[in-house]
Amino acid sequence: MQITHTIDQTRSHRATLGTVAMVPTMGALHDGHLSLMRQARTLADHVAVSIFVNPTQFAPTEDLEKYPRPLERDLELCREVGVDFVFNPSVDVMYPADELDVVVDVPALTGVLEGAHRPGHFVGVCRVVAKLLSIVGPNVAVFGRKDYQQLKVIEAMATGLCLPVKIVAGETVREADGLALSSRNVYLSDEQRAAALSLSKALREAEGMISDGVLDPRAIETAMRAQMQAHHVTVDYAAVRGARDLCELDLINTSMMPVVCLVAGRVGATRLIDNVVVGEGTRSPLARG
Repeated sequence: MQITHTIDQTRSHRATLGTVAMVPTMGALHDGHLSLMRQARTLADHVAVSIFVNPTQFAPTEDLEKYPRPLERDLELCREVGVDFVFNPSVDVMYPADELDVVVDVPALTGVLEGAHRPGHFVGVCRVVAKLLSIVGPNVAVFGRKDYQQLKVIEAMATGLCLPVKIVAGETVREADGLALSSRNVYLSDEQRAAALSLSKALREAEGMISDGVLDPRAIETAMRAQMQAHHVTVDYAAVRGARDLCELDLINTSMMPVVCLVAGRVGATRLIDNVVVGEGTRSPLARG
């Protein structure tokens, strides 16, 4: 497995390869990341992974400094799943001191939900993803549905900028009890982890309500919020939106438009997000058994 740290090294190595599928990450890899890498293996001749904790997507009050960085373990996991090369740049490589700020944004998608609670987050995400795609030059890039709004933003950015890369979605990987895998789960105590299950329980309740014919998105949002609050989660949002463009809905009609139910909140000091899409015609990832 080749490991590169500079832009020139990465582009030189990329030039020796055939088709490449890329999985951008911030490291602290778990089975969710590994599933994306295995999916990438089916999509191209070679698999590339980036490991870079991007400072521009963290607010000053967020967990940039304590974000886990187990690099050697991450590299070993990449080897185990057959990754061909890893791009692991420093902050100075990605953001040289003499570089002027460049803003890439999708305002229709970035000002709501996560964007409303984390101002500037998606500007940082768009900037770093645009750079990573330019440096590595993949034919395909795989992003997880766990960060659903991010996935939609990146799809729109790639389309709007005519980037020569296909964006592919990978399914959310969950523990047996429904908890979505996240690098931040390591922060949770046993008691907090039990409380964190209320996010997936809220989504399962929303699915059930939609299946039972509830058409009012506000009623479903209220139920999701109540489920989380009952487990002492500080709720940032519990929302039902159009799955394609995160539009607000007056009524739910999944035969006309799939919907996505999204939740975010804090369990202690740890902020978690989750979502489920309803109406795509596939079995729910939250279904048991």
